[in-house]
Amino acid sequence: MSLPPGFLDELKSRTSLVSVVGRKVMWDTRKSNQGKGDMWAPCPFHQEKTASFHVDDRKGFYYCFGCHAKGDLFSFVQETENVGFMEAVEILAREAGMQMPARDPQAREKTDHRAKLAEVMEQAVQHYRLQLKTSAAAPARDYLARRGLSDAALDRWEIGFAPDARHGVLEHLKSKSVPEDLIIDAGLAARPDGGGSPYDRFRGRIIFPIRDARGRAIALGGRAMDPNARAKYLNSPETELFDKGRSLYNQGPAREAAGKGQPLIVAEGYMDVIALAEAGFGASVAPLGTAVTEDQLRLLWRIHDEPVIALDGDTAGLRAAMRVVDLALPMIEAGKSLRFCLMPEGLDPDDLIKAEGPGAMQKRLDQAMPMVQLLWRRETEGKVFDSPERRAALDRSLRQAIGTIRDPSIRRHYGAEINRLRRALFSAGDQPRGGRGVRRFSQSSTASAPSVEAKASALAGAGTAFEDQLREAVILATLVAHPVLLSDFLADLERMECVNDAHREVQHALLHTDATESEEIEAICGASALEKLRSPRHVRIAPGVLRGASTETARMSLAEEFAKLAARRGAEREIAEAIHDMEGLVDEGLTWRLSQAAEARSRAEHGANDDRTEYDLGPNGARVKREEKSAFDALLERIEFDKRRGRSP
Repeated sequence: MSLPPGFLDELKSRTSLVSVVGRKVMWDTRKSNQGKGDMWAPCPFHQEKTASFHVDDRKGFYYCFGCHAKGDLFSFVQETENVGFMEAVEILAREAGMQMPARDPQAREKTDHRAKLAEVMEQAVQHYRLQLKTSAAAPARDYLARRGLSDAALDRWEIGFAPDARHGVLEHLKSKSVPEDLIIDAGLAARPDGGGSPYDRFRGRIIFPIRDARGRAIALGGRAMDPNARAKYLNSPETELFDKGRSLYNQGPAREAAGKGQPLIVAEGYMDVIALAEAGFGASVAPLGTAVTEDQLRLLWRIHDEPVIALDGDTAGLRAAMRVVDLALPMIEAGKSLRFCLMPEGLDPDDLIKAEGPGAMQKRLDQAMPMVQLLWRRETEGKVFDSPERRAALDRSLRQAIGTIRDPSIRRHYGAEINRLRRALFSAGDQPRGGRGVRRFSQSSTASAPSVEAKASALAGAGTAFEDQLREAVILATLVAHPVLLSDFLADLERMECVNDAHREVQHALLHTDATESEEIEAICGASALEKLRSPRHVRIAPGVLRGASTETARMSLAEEFAKLAARRGAEREIAEAIHDMEGLVDEGLTWRLSQAAEARSRAEHGANDDRTEYDLGPNGARVKREEKSAFDALLERIEFDKRRGRSP
């Protein structure tokens, strides 16, 4: 509805933001100045001990310097009471003694209908509670007693019973002058598809009332007593009051408990929530007959910054946890994430508490894993990575998952953690089995393995080795300056065979760090090593090393340098193998291979454009290249001459 001009301004003038916020926080008297309306408190939207939540009563705004929550009088009520804007206005107007403007007929009718449905639901809850005390409910009471619920607990949770009667609650409410259509609209009764008189939706079931954040009864959950029932648990259908994808069981009390510092626990069902709360974990909730939805995640993050998903330790529970991971990854942001507490196999929170006590549950909560670890577990557990193709498939699936994260800072930190786990996996052993990795390229293996260039020293010479050193230096210096790119070029960096010990030390540091800032990388590598790395002019003027170079520029530079280095060394391997083959008679095939290798090496060195400044290697740079070409041409000529004379070279 539209409000008349000036209504909201009048409401703000009658209402103090400090008084409204003060119902939810404890003011820090040392930082606050009540006379100026300048108030500070721990933030009600995230868990903290310091007073970073600021309220400016004169301007009518609040802001948290921790979680960056901000808004005015109305948004504060919306967030803390989980209501819409108009409901927030109504709450504040009622407290200020202001009459709400008349609504249009349709809006008024809808509001009145919702209020009547809530009244009908409340009457039904009380009816079912009375039914639990009857003789027909004896099996239900016995079941609840076996589950450890005392009479006091039954009252606290308002648990009831629906007898196995077709018109129980229907006739009861009609006797209270409740129209039949209203009973059906509340989801308490249903009409047969083929026509006929309505019937009770809940029959022969233990009843769990479902209330919204404001405490209104909006739906019911029913647990069947008959083991052969088609559905063990049955929830109310969606109504004007109840949207199961936007509701949580025990939401109101859980929010209050979380506000007092308790961890917010998300369990699978009613009995798990009740068992947790009765054991002292009051901030416990459960979704209502569906997998966790985006709207429910947002509700959870309004209550707590890092809810703990506590799911059964069976296959279904693990699958549910993985679905939550996929749902949450695009939604996480700084300070808003999830942790996962997996129960022992075959147990749920209720079972664990009964078997081992609340202490065992607390221990599990303390060990809850962050979401990135569960993601890693999903992608690696039970799998073998004994081939490049399988490792590449792992990299691809992890990149796809991390790529869904919208927040660039979190995406970068996820990449760093995944790289750390990946390095640990692939350095575990030479023959991975059951999720263990292959031996990763390491400093020791590099030092001991003879390079292809050494085998082909007759053709490579000192000039090629020096050129390789410069190219490696450019690559390493660029990665030091832009460590965010490590995850993109990790495989290339692992394969790079450094030609000197100083480069191997920097390479080793890059491969074994979780740092994401260049300053951290520099601290790990050491100032002297990096000074030596950057000292050649060719390195200092590289596009990705220059001060102020963008990440995209660095990415393109790295891709080009890695490609050229790989192509040139691939050509050297071809030459080395060809030289080995020259032990026998030279033929046309060998000559062709050498020619192709020479051409490939030339392309690797010069690329599409022969930029002479790119290959300024010092005073003897050009002379080295001419010597290499002359040596190669002389070798080919000698091969042709020996072929004509019919003898080996």
